[in-house]
Amino acid sequence: MEKALLSVRNLHKEFDRNTILKSIDLDVNKGEVIVIIGPSGCGKSTLLRCLNGLEEIQGGEICLDGKRLQKNAKDISSMRQKIGMVFQSYDLFPHKTILENILLAPIKVQKRTRAEAEAEALKFLEKVGLADRKDDYPRQLSGGQKQRIAIVRALIMHPVVLLLDEITAALDPEMVHEVLQVVLDLAKNGSTMLIVTHEMTFAKAIADRVLFLEHGEIVEESRDPKAFFEMPETERARQFLKSFEY
Repeated sequence: MEKALLSVRNLHKEFDRNTILKSIDLDVNKGEVIVIIGPSGCGKSTLLRCLNGLEEIQGGEICLDGKRLQKNAKDISSMRQKIGMVFQSYDLFPHKTILENILLAPIKVQKRTRAEAEAEALKFLEKVGLADRKDDYPRQLSGGQKQRIAIVRALIMHPVVLLLDEITAALDPEMVHEVLQVVLDLAKNGSTMLIVTHEMTFAKAIADRVLFLEHGEIVEESRDPKAFFEMPETERARQFLKSFEY
């Protein structure tokens, strides 16, 4: 049996004594794409933030390659380099060029040479169709372009797992496709990803496995995404999917 790349056991998260996540168990294999769906407020984004060390957990454990995530700052910093995250808000520095935004972390955090990091950054920019915008500033780019830059910024850190949190939520409909195409290409190339999305057509196309969350729990898990989207096992998931056209 394949050893899980990322393993979560009995994860428990609270905010002000309100339980947000409870008894989450999850194994993620190398090269697997897991899509996490569910109603707003069910804990999807919080789960990703816990995996990335952005949120402290109140119980359970998270292990990457068999190593448990500890609470000390050094260990969490190392973990964040290995578990990359892309947010819906881009979070690009407005006063820095696109290339400078991408190079900041590999040079400052990983201590890579500028020449080596820049060469790789240009290759990534070429792949997402934005090599000609490297000297522009974020304000000069569309939302879809900025989100592609945010993905490149995460990829240049060489994460072993990539977390994508509603990366199309802030985009106009015509910009959604260009971002989703980049993610589809990553999946085809074997990237390990956990994706929170409300784009059900995209979820159906990319998922190796689907997790349906509600009230901080995994209500349904399917390793057959086609079957899940056509006929989920739980009534709650069926009700949820009826609100989408895909």
